[in-house]
Order: sequence, then structure tokens, then C-alpha cells
Amino acid sequence: MLCRAWGEVEDLRLGEAPAPVPADGEVVIAVRATGINYADALMVAGKYQTKPALPFSPGLEAAGIVAACGAGATRFKPGDRVMAILAHGGLAQLAVAPETETFAIPDRMSFEEAGAFPVAYVSSHVALRWQARLEPGETLLVLGAAGGVGLSAVELGKAMGARVVAACSTPEKVAFARAHGADSGLVYPAGRLDRAAQRELSDAFKAACGPDGPDVIYDAVGGDYAEPAFRSIAWEGRYLVVGFAAGDIPKLPLNLPLLKGAELVGIFWGAWTERDPQGYAQSVAELLAFYEAGKIRPRISQRFPLEKGAAAIAALAGRKAMGKIVVVVDPSA
Repeated sequence: MLCRAWGEVEDLRLGEAPAPVPADGEVVIAVRATGINYADALMVAGKYQTKPALPFSPGLEAAGIVAACGAGATRFKPGDRVMAILAHGGLAQLAVAPETETFAIPDRMSFEEAGAFPVAYVSSHVALRWQARLEPGETLLVLGAAGGVGLSAVELGKAMGARVVAACSTPEKVAFARAHGADSGLVYPAGRLDRAAQRELSDAFKAACGPDGPDVIYDAVGGDYAEPAFRSIAWEGRYLVVGFAAGDIPKLPLNLPLLKGAELVGIFWGAWTERDPQGYAQSVAELLAFYEAGKIRPRISQRFPLEKGAAAIAALAGRKAMGKIVVVVDPSA
């Protein structure tokens, strides 16, 4: 699935490209399944933090079978089942990944689950475990709690012993988040919020979280929801800037962190993992232990074939998905 020019996901087209050749320290993966992320739409539009050379295939994570190993790649061999975080390229039959970003798939994890696992869970674990320092007994408020990334934060918050409050755009999404671990939830209004509506929403966040407010806020939505959420935060709370699914990058009055003694923490997990490989390895180990213990599991709501990869990205960008959307590249696997 090729992006030949910056623009809309609907412009993506299935095509042919040369088979990738692994460089030093890389592996080539025969892709079975690829998870879709909001960043895929941003990358196609040319609005992501990185811009691949055109043409390129979107897809920031993939699972499949090792097809080839470059020089210096010694942890895996052809035939191994793996999942990987990619710079791009997951919406293709063959994808190349750094061996350092490639991990063995547990025996009981399917390719579809593995294709939906790395980005959401690694980014949420880095955010909650290392950057928010979430402690057992604290209250975690998750905005966009029914999406693939938000739901991973719900599951991990519970696995780490927090009380989790799910904030979503519809009652159905709140029910979905609660069915997968959230202790309680609330529905936030759709569309633009004037000052009065923002004050009401801040009161609703605090009512849902308790009189002290949430200790940690995981915000993958942004827009008009950010300031109301921050106004509800507890003393010395930690506000995690994860993404902007609402479309707008919010502006926050800096007196709010001052008055609450609160931290505003940006979650650029890709750069973090490069700077702290030891913490990254520990995150992956803890995540796989949580999976084996049955505490986390990707919830796949929709599956698309490769030729409908553009529709898969559009479905996620439309903010209607609950859980993860997966493109099944090889349905015979």
C-alpha cells in the first residue's frame, strides 16, 4: 500500500515496490498482520514527526515471520515468529525493522494480536511506568479510553494497581472501556467547547475522579478537552501529552501547572526508547509478563485486507473505532 504524495489516506494505492534488503542490524519480516495507528494518517498527510522518502508504505508496527537477517542481526533467524516497531512500511508483504525493535511473539499470541501489540502497549507503558511514575492506589484518568492506545492505558493502569476512570465520546465507548478494566467512566461532549462547557467538563472530570482529582491524566485526545482535564488534576499530578485525536493542538495557561504543583509531560516514546534502551527492554519484558498473566490483551475490533489498507486508516482517523484495527496482510497464516 503506497503513499506517492502527501495528502489524504484515500489516495493510497496498492502497488509493487522492490523487496527490501536488510542493512546491518536489520531483519526483513514476511508480514502477516499490521496494526493501524493514528500516526499513520498523520504520516500520509506529511504531518508526522518524521517524513519518509516518497513513495513509502505506512504502518508503524507489524507481526510475521523473519524472512532474512542483515549482518550483525544475531538474535533471530529466518522462520522465527516476531513482532516489530517500524519507522514505516508495515502495510506491505515484506517489511524491514531494526533488530533492536523486534521481539519474539509468545507462543499463545496470534499474529493479529502481535501486529496490534507493540506501539500501543510500549507507548502506554513508557508513559505510565517511567514518565508518570504511576503508583498503586493512584487515580488514572484516560481520555479517549476506548481507542487502541487509550484502551492499552486502561489495561496497564489496572495491571499496575491504579483506579482507572475512562473518558470517552459515547456511552458505548465508556461501556467498552469498563468491560476491559476501567473502574468507572464518563462521556465528554462532542464538538467545540465554549468556556462554560469547559468549566462543566472540568467539574465532571473531578466528580468522576474524586474530590482531589486524578493523580495522572493520559490524554490522547487534546483539543478543547485538555484544559478542562488539567484543571481537574490533583496536587502534584502528572499530565501526559500523548496525542491529538481531536485534531487541534491545545494551548494551556502555564499558571495551571504552577497552581497545582503539577507536571506536564510530553510522550515522544520513540525518542525515549532510543535514549533509554535499558528501560525500553524492561518495558517489553514487563508487558510480555502482563500478557502471559492475562492482564493485557489487544482488543481487535475491525480487520481489513491489505488492498483496503486505506479504508483501515480512514476508519481509525474517523474516531469511531473501539480497540485496535488490524490489516491482515497474509490471511493464510
